[in-house]
Amino acid sequence: MKILLVEDDPKIRQELKVLLENNQYEIAMIEDFTKDITEEINKIAKDLILLDINLPNQNGFDICKKIKEKESVPIIFVTSCTGEESELKSILSGGDDFITKPYNKDILLEKIKRTIKKQNPIQYKEINVNGVTLDLHLSLVKYQNNSIELTRNEFLLLYYFFINPKKIITKEELLDYLWNEKYYLDDNILTVNINRLRKKLEEIGLQDFITTIRKKGYKIG
Repeated sequence: MKILLVEDDPKIRQELKVLLENNQYEIAMIEDFTKDITEEINKIAKDLILLDINLPNQNGFDICKKIKEKESVPIIFVTSCTGEESELKSILSGGDDFITKPYNKDILLEKIKRTIKKQNPIQYKEINVNGVTLDLHLSLVKYQNNSIELTRNEFLLLYYFFINPKKIITKEELLDYLWNEKYYLDDNILTVNINRLRKKLEEIGLQDFITTIRKKGYKIG
């Protein structure tokens, strides 16, 4: 998942970059604030934007409105502005969430995770991890010149792995995700679904794409 940082303070921008890269997110940044940045933002491929409010000669609320007119990318305001008025403005301008500086890193990461999770995956056509493509419209997984169709549960499982690449995901986290999506599975059925998904991946040449981390959970990549 690619996150775009729109933050004019170089120190904070670098801190965010390191934090997010350490949590397996790909990062893009806006660094030149001497001109209108909206067009540049629209040209950059991204899955989520972290947007400051008080920017040089520009207003984050106005930028958010302009972005939302062009695309439905989720936006989280990360700002030193406090108070209910600023939070209300962030909502009215189309923001998906709001966090104030100095921010708690764990809370910020959780807000990012939940905001991404809320997004309907059909908004995006494909996700790529290590040369493997998940087609979100057709529920296909593709590798090299091969592809295979996934069932609903298989797709939900693989989608969650794809938005958390290289992270160890516990069984409890997977069950919680599937519960929230109204496709609850107990522990045994979860294992069965993981095994079925692995067999399908093997059919298109993906050996050990999903690995078991003993006593911890699963990961891909």
